[in-house]
Amino acid sequence: MSLLNTKQIMEIIPHRQPFLLLDTIEELEPGVRAVGKKCVSYNEPYFAGHFPKEPVMPGVLIIEAMAQAGAVAILSEPENKGKTAYFAGISQARFKQKVIPGDVLTLELEIIKQKGPVGVGRGTAKVDGKLAASAELTFAIGDGK
Repeated sequence: MSLLNTKQIMEIIPHRQPFLLLDTIEELEPGVRAVGKKCVSYNEPYFAGHFPKEPVMPGVLIIEAMAQAGAVAILSEPENKGKTAYFAGISQARFKQKVIPGDVLTLELEIIKQKGPVGVGRGTAKVDGKLAASAELTFAIGDGK
């Protein structure tokens, strides 16, 4: 059973369909880490063009899904309620295997440092326990207005 469902995730982060890339949050330590799941469906709008004969989830969307898990972690802290976590940088991104329709992505992001409203998280995306992608993501917390 998941800790947070899609509706509860949308109460924390501002993303909405078709750009909400988390289905559930399985583990959550506010301000520290989050583990989420994304069930990759053939009906995702990007598969119409990426690629019609061999659907592959775009790497940038895998990274975005990681970032959304991190946003749930950082925005779950009471002092960040109602704020928005923005991308400020991506480094050390690596893609190890394709993510295709039918896969379930397990997305984990751990906050490894933070100073004021800026921080860095280390993320992974796995399918069946195998690493699909990893990256370090820099974020900045804004007021969300």
